[in-house]
Amino acid sequence: MSARCRRFDRHPRGFTLIELMVVVAIIAVLSAFAVPSYVRYGLRARRADAHQALLSIAMAQERYYAANNRYGSLSEIGFKSTTEKGYYRLELQGTLKDWFHVDARPVQNGPQAKDDCRVININNLGQKRFEGHTTNGSCLW
Repeated sequence: MSARCRRFDRHPRGFTLIELMVVVAIIAVLSAFAVPSYVRYGLRARRADAHQALLSIAMAQERYYAANNRYGSLSEIGFKSTTEKGYYRLELQGTLKDWFHVDARPVQNGPQAKDDCRVININNLGQKRFEGHTTNGSCLW
């Protein structure tokens, strides 16, 4: 046997199957914690689209009320029926003379459809609320 072959026999190179399986198991455990956390972060970040739109509508409604002595429709105050990024549908309710109430509902089959915070709303008194099921208070403004 040559000297070269004996050298490789004493110093094996590469990984064993067990070592590779341990690494795969560690990656699987880390992913089990990281992926759900990342999904929740994405939902919370997209929820900011609704918060920003509702606050802008409330301010626009107060400006409109100061000029016209009544609240206006979404088109009268310069808003569309969806938020800027399109994650939520906006619905205006109220008599528009004395009060208003705006709901932001996730777009059906959109990325926010699985969000626990089903409806986020604001009214003319500045009361901000959400409708939905949450156990950790993540929907709060």
